[in-house]
Amino acid sequence: MVKSLHRAGIEVILDVVFNHTGEESVLGPSLSFRGIDNRVYYVTEKSKPHKYWDFTGCGNSVNAAHPQVRRMIVDCLRYWVEEMHVDGFRFDLITTIMREAGEFNLNALLLEQIEADPTLSSVKLIAEPWDLGPNGYQLGQFSSRWSEWNDHYRDTLRSYWRGDESRLADFAHCFTGSSDIFNPNTRSAAASLNFICAHDGFTLRDLVSYSDKHNAQNGEDNRDGHNNNLSYNYGVEGLTENPEINRIRLQQQRNLLASLLLSHGLPMLLAGDEINRTQKGNNNAYCQDNEISWLDWNLDNDAQSLYDFVRYLIRLRKEHTVFRPEQFLRGSLRSEIGYRDVEWLRPDGNPMSSSDWQVHYARFITVLLTTGNSSERNILMLFNAGEDPIHCHLQSPPFDGRWQVLFDTAKWPDRGGIIEPQVEYEVVANSMVALVESISPPKTA
Repeated sequence: MVKSLHRAGIEVILDVVFNHTGEESVLGPSLSFRGIDNRVYYVTEKSKPHKYWDFTGCGNSVNAAHPQVRRMIVDCLRYWVEEMHVDGFRFDLITTIMREAGEFNLNALLLEQIEADPTLSSVKLIAEPWDLGPNGYQLGQFSSRWSEWNDHYRDTLRSYWRGDESRLADFAHCFTGSSDIFNPNTRSAAASLNFICAHDGFTLRDLVSYSDKHNAQNGEDNRDGHNNNLSYNYGVEGLTENPEINRIRLQQQRNLLASLLLSHGLPMLLAGDEINRTQKGNNNAYCQDNEISWLDWNLDNDAQSLYDFVRYLIRLRKEHTVFRPEQFLRGSLRSEIGYRDVEWLRPDGNPMSSSDWQVHYARFITVLLTTGNSSERNILMLFNAGEDPIHCHLQSPPFDGRWQVLFDTAKWPDRGGIIEPQVEYEVVANSMVALVESISPPKTA
């Protein structure tokens, strides 16, 4: 499988769960390392070795502070690289296996061994940087060898596009790689692994279709699953035949997808979000091996349209280097063109002031991303998470050309055409627009 994916140009990242095993508490059966050496492999109370510390929410926590356990973990990783040729790993609840005597240690010996191992020196490393224990939330604290799941990005993007107040500054930070979280002096924007949805939680379609979780089929009286999903149903809970509600739901999905795939950092897309998949409001569907969790590849018109949009976004990300900066943007002046590498603008085209960022009801923002290179194209993006249309003044492009609409999420699949500078563009409610600089041909005599 891995070789076939490699031939297709696809790398393989393995999700590894070293923080707990299949045992629950002492009341459950022995299924794994409890039957080999309970005291070595699990974090237990010193005076009660049958009682586990539970930093994972799964009943037990693996004791990576012990050298034998560390050896087991590193041997596993080496095997997957040397024998199966995977390209990297995503570590589930990594802070659990960075605990020593139950306390989190940023300089845990396990991480030192992983980073120093010659076999693992070139693979991609991704951390889910939290667990349920004390001092367990460690987003932004890892070395430059790591990328990290950025749940602050997830919550900010959901909240902004839902129309919540006072989200502009957080949205701007997240869209440009979260330099307020990841040290820009030692790390790049690739430190932030951006996502809107993951295997736990709502799918993208359910995020804009349900205001509450609907997990009754899981058999736990709807107690399981996250309660704070930052979701909204736009007037009807769940499936509806109302064309206006379905229109705004698809438009919001396009807003979220475009924000994700064009943000600085590494985008992660949940399988099925590109084809309008629903779990019917179930946000904890791991136990459902049926239509709730399966992917249906028989695409209706809405699913096909969303699929085509995602393909287009991926193409844009590949074609335009401004979406993939090697370092964090700092608002530095590009003297050759008189523009900064990133400029945040008001609807009137003027730069945002410090007081503009504090306007709690503001939901519109414009960003100009420049390359400083006439062979590359500069990008202007307009975001309107409000309920009213905004008329945005389009400044002249840096190289004295015109603007070409790449997409308008309110008009997809219509992409639009060429727009002259110094005009106003209407950004309708709950929409996002991307424009690329179109250099004017030289004038002939």
